[in-house]
Amino acid sequence: MEPSAVWRPCSSCKKAIGLNSVYWACNVSTCNRKRTGLVFCSVECWDAHLPLYNHREAWAIESRAPKTRETEEAAPVRSTVSNGTPGKSSKSLSEREKFILGLDGQAAENDEREEVMTEGNAEKEVLVVASKLKNYIRGKSGMNTSAAVIDVLSDKVRELCDQAVEAAKRDGRKTVMDRDFG
Repeated sequence: MEPSAVWRPCSSCKKAIGLNSVYWACNVSTCNRKRTGLVFCSVECWDAHLPLYNHREAWAIESRAPKTRETEEAAPVRSTVSNGTPGKSSKSLSEREKFILGLDGQAAENDEREEVMTEGNAEKEVLVVASKLKNYIRGKSGMNTSAAVIDVLSDKVRELCDQAVEAAKRDGRKTVMDRDFG
C-alpha cells in the first residue's frame, strides 16, 4: 500500500489501514478518545486488545476510514460484533460473525453524544461522573447500574440547573448559588 493511501496503522498488529477502507473500533469510550484512538484492521486484532484493557462489556464497531487525509472524522458502517464473555474471547470468529447487527438507532445516538458542547448546545453532554454514580449505587444497594441511567440523570441535572439559572436571573444575579436549587 502506498504511504499516501495509508490512513492509520492497526493498534494491535500495526498493519496499515487504508483511506476509505473498513476498520474496527472498540465501543468503549476510553478506547475512542482522541489521544487513545484505537483502530483495528480486523475483529481478531480488536479481540486481542480485550485482555489488556479488561472491558466489562465490549463490542467491535465496524467503521470506514476517511476518504482523504484532510477528512478527520470516520463514518460508522453500522455493524458490530459482540464478545460473549466480558474481557475474554469465548466465541470463535465464525460464531461472532453470527452476532453482527445493524445499529440503526445506536450509531446515530453515539454521534449525538459526541457533539461538541457550545453555549446553546449542551443538551447531550454527560453531567455526572458515571463511575462515582455506579459505585454509590453498588455500595448502597449491591445493584448494578445501566449505562442509560447516566443520560437520564444528566437530563434531570440539566432541568435542575435550568431552574436554578432562572431563579438567579429573577434575583438579578449573574451567579447561580446553592439556594437557587431549593
